[in-house]
Amino acid sequence: MSSQSTNTLQSFNGTIALAGAGKMGGAMLTGWLSGGLEAQRVVVIEPSPSPEIAALTARGIRLNPAASDIGALETLVVAVKPQSFREAGATLKSITGPTTLLVSIMAGATIASIAEVCGGAVVRAMPNTPAAIGRGITVAVAAKNVSTAQRTVADALLRATGAVEWIDDETLMDAVTAVSGSGPAYVFLLAEELARAGVEAGLPAELATRLARETVAGSGELLRRSETSSATLRQNVTSPGGTTAAALEVLMGADGMRPLMTRAIAAATKRSKELAK
Repeated sequence: MSSQSTNTLQSFNGTIALAGAGKMGGAMLTGWLSGGLEAQRVVVIEPSPSPEIAALTARGIRLNPAASDIGALETLVVAVKPQSFREAGATLKSITGPTTLLVSIMAGATIASIAEVCGGAVVRAMPNTPAAIGRGITVAVAAKNVSTAQRTVADALLRATGAVEWIDDETLMDAVTAVSGSGPAYVFLLAEELARAGVEAGLPAELATRLARETVAGSGELLRRSETSSATLRQNVTSPGGTTAAALEVLMGADGMRPLMTRAIAAATKRSKELAK
């Protein structure tokens, strides 16, 4: 988290309500508290809180208070499952005013649909699961009635779990969901299939799994730390006529990874658009 984001959280004077404290919501809450947000300023609305979330009441967060006890909210973060949103909408609307900053991380839920149910000044965001270890990336888009100050608060809240990119065109969110929102699953599949292929080549399963996991993790860290493009990093590993070149001839062939990934992202983008309707 940047020092600016930390300062924003430390200086926040209002009440922040978190609706939905599952894996992603819980990860965000942990990041906020680690970034200096006072626990006494946090309200958590979660019908089935985990022991870890329930334990935070000892630090001062308010867990499932009556809506009448919450009062006017400056900020509401909605991390419920999209299919549960309309059911929870009546409760959320009762604590949302016209100027409440509402940050949504619900996949597929548009700014218009969120505003219709709850009102407020809406920021729509799409994080991904590495947020659980503070290494996520979130893409966000703000409604026109979100002020500069509110956008700063939203940025600080989202940056608690990793990097944040802002866009102006909400229609890009379907492709964002397909690339970074769903992307960790593709990487995990790569590790899974790399290990399986290693077993097919004769490696013991345990060794193949460890080699695949560490190779994917190490390569990802190298990519993160390097300013070199991914294409150049790939080329640096590839000796002409060597083993890597032989494998890449298959992976980069006419029916290899490029057309396969293009179809996969297109399918995920299409499904995201369908879910938004």
